[in-house]
Amino acid sequence: MICCDQFEVWVPFPLERVFRFFANPENLPRIMPPASGTRIEALRLVEPSPVSVETHSPRMLAGVGSEIVTSFRILPALPFRAWWVARVTEFEWSRYFADIQAKGPFKSWHHRHEFESETRNNLNGTLVRDRIEYEVGFGVLGTIAQRVFVGDQVARTFDHRQRVLEGQLLVPDRRA
Repeated sequence: MICCDQFEVWVPFPLERVFRFFANPENLPRIMPPASGTRIEALRLVEPSPVSVETHSPRMLAGVGSEIVTSFRILPALPFRAWWVARVTEFEWSRYFADIQAKGPFKSWHHRHEFESETRNNLNGTLVRDRIEYEVGFGVLGTIAQRVFVGDQVARTFDHRQRVLEGQLLVPDRRA
């Protein structure tokens, strides 16, 4: 069973700043639920092709072909960690990028991060949209897990990201 979810949040920050925050994989643990204990285990970055060196420094950004290896706790109460290898498959400056699960807990996972400038209440900001298609696998057991646990866990993860994003964008990103 293939599941599709979409999550959106608007933040009062310029598009370029928000895009660079998400395109820097070192920021991922900052927006994941603390109970997951998400850690970056390895980065194999392929720099994106910059539109112009002055406005788009590619340092620490994950372009097409980059691999991000993370580990996290599936069940926070237990010490066991799962590994996830994501590979960036699409990248267009300040518009979108997409990654797939190369190795991890799902049968398949495709996540497209989309960004667009949007003004709300006379304030310029950015609409962040996450489109996810995934399949748990494991036949009937996977379908049951999706309905009982996995779907809610995915929604809680993105709800958390939406709640903390604005605060994380206030913290200067010294590496990108």
